[in-house]
Formats: sequence, structure tokens, C-alpha cells
Amino acid sequence: MDLHILDHRLRVTSICKDGLVNFTHSLIKLMFLRNRTRCKFFSLTETPDNYTVVLDEEGFKELPSSEHLQVEGATWLPLNVVSNGNASSSSQAVGVTKIAKSVIAPLAEQHVSVFMLSTYQTDFILVREKDLPVVIHTLEEEFKIYREEEGEPVPVHSKDMQNGFHKNGKEVKLTVHPVLSPQNQFCVMSLDPDTLPAIATTLIDVLFYSNSSVKDEAPPTQGLDCIKFFSFSLIDGYISIVMDTETQRRFPTNLLFTSSSGELWRMVRIGGQPLGFDECGIVAQISQPLAEADISAYYISTFSFDHALVPEEDIGSVIAMLQQQRLEVVS
Repeated sequence: MDLHILDHRLRVTSICKDGLVNFTHSLIKLMFLRNRTRCKFFSLTETPDNYTVVLDEEGFKELPSSEHLQVEGATWLPLNVVSNGNASSSSQAVGVTKIAKSVIAPLAEQHVSVFMLSTYQTDFILVREKDLPVVIHTLEEEFKIYREEEGEPVPVHSKDMQNGFHKNGKEVKLTVHPVLSPQNQFCVMSLDPDTLPAIATTLIDVLFYSNSSVKDEAPPTQGLDCIKFFSFSLIDGYISIVMDTETQRRFPTNLLFTSSSGELWRMVRIGGQPLGFDECGIVAQISQPLAEADISAYYISTFSFDHALVPEEDIGSVIAMLQQQRLEVVS
């Protein structure tokens, strides 16, 4: 398999809900007016806490400065696992499960923090630009590594890196975070970009103006209540949308498409308190047990918490597995 370092330099930002009105013009431009922006990597995820926006440098220029905008200080680079010339796919386990052992676990062992973004088409592993020498040194035995430059893959090796290899930090104590599983059923879907205008009004209403039946103001750590979660990504011309089934019913059925199985997913929300960006191994704690059990998973990191989507029929065993893991660490 090959590992591609994509030709995007990304910023991870958060918009507080009270301040969204300051950004609607910019976000609508980035979502719908592709010909008026040079942004090629854009992802917007709404949670009960905030809106997480991940976007490249051209897209970041579109966001106005505001007290309502938080920006994580680092520049991030997206990695993508490629098999036989195509983004890795499988008829077996899908999503982050495929890359847990070969990418995520080794990076966690080297204390490299990752930010995950699974989409309908593929999985992006975001790493800080400053950690790239460590990433290449750690993964080059397992992968042929290429860096995309103006659309062309160029081989890279750790000996080519100016800063050389250094192991990140000191040994850190593992924290196993609590998990929550809301009752929503979720769909992972895609859309032909040419038909995006046909759902524009509904999409804008869902993201910016709709008062859904989900109580956004309810503390997200309470019980098994439904929570608001909606993710829209437009990356290199491909659209991915994650939404719950209640929201899905608001969209035309003939435009959005999903896998032939039409599988429904349940969410595992990771973290009792905001996770931050410096802790390493959070994704590995979730993805490794799922990989060992051959359970599919999509994984979406946000500014405050992480979210794994697993097949609905597996949610009980996944929660039991993760709770047992936490008990073992605590004891």
C-alpha cells in the first residue's frame, strides 16, 4: 500500500454557535460557489458544542476575524492510504478500521497526535506539519510514501527531510476517555456536486436556520438522548454528508446516495470534557479494538470531541468493549 501526503495545508477552526451569523456568507460561498473560491479542502461539522471547520489556506482566508472564531495553532497535513492506485476500500471492514494498525497505532506509539476525518469516499489522517519527519520515519517501512506536488506524487523518505527524525516528547500516561452513544441513527452519504444546487435551500436551513427537535442546549453528556450532528465535506470535488435519519427525511431521496446495503450507523462520542489537540492515542484507543473485532467504523474528529460511527447492529458490543477497556485501565 501507498501513503500519500496530500497537497493541502489545513487549519482546524471552531465557530461558536452564538457567532455563526458572522460566518454564514463565507461558509455558503465555500460550500456552494466553487468557482468563486480557490478552496479545495472544506469540511463543516455541527455538534451541540460548536461548528468545526477544517479548510485549506485559501479557504481560511475567506473566514473573517472574529472573537467567535477559535483557530488551532498548527498547520495540518492530510494523509491518505492508497491501494492499487485508488483510495483504500474494502468489502470487509470499512473506514478507520482499515488503517488502524498500519497508520494510527504506530503514530500513537511515537506520540504523534492525529485528527481524523472519515468521508463517504475515503479517510483522511491529519497530522501536524511539524510532525512530518516523525510520521515518515515511522511509516516508511510499511508504506511507500509520496508527497503530492501540483497533482503529481513524488516519493519521499526520512533521509530527505531537512529536520530529520526525532521522537516526540516523553512517555505519557494513557487516558481512556468515557464514551456516550446517542440514540440517533446516522447515514453516511454522497452527492454529485452538479446536483448540489438542488439541495442548497434545505442544506442551508439544516445547518444555519433550522430549530430541529433535537435540543441543542441539552448537556451532551446526559444519558442516551439524541444529539445534533451534521457533517458536510467538499474535498477535491467530492461531497460527503453525515446526518441522522430524521434530518435525511428532509432531503430529496433521489439525489443523495449511500452504499448498496443502505447501512445505518450509530455514534460513539468520545470524551467527557473537551479533548484538546495535544493528547496522543485517542483515535488508536477506539480504532484498534474495532479493528481486532473486524468492526467497520467511520471516525470524525471535531474541535472539542471525537466521534466514531459503527454499524447499528454492533453498537452494543462496541460500547461494552470500550467500557471494559476503560475499567481495565482505571483498575
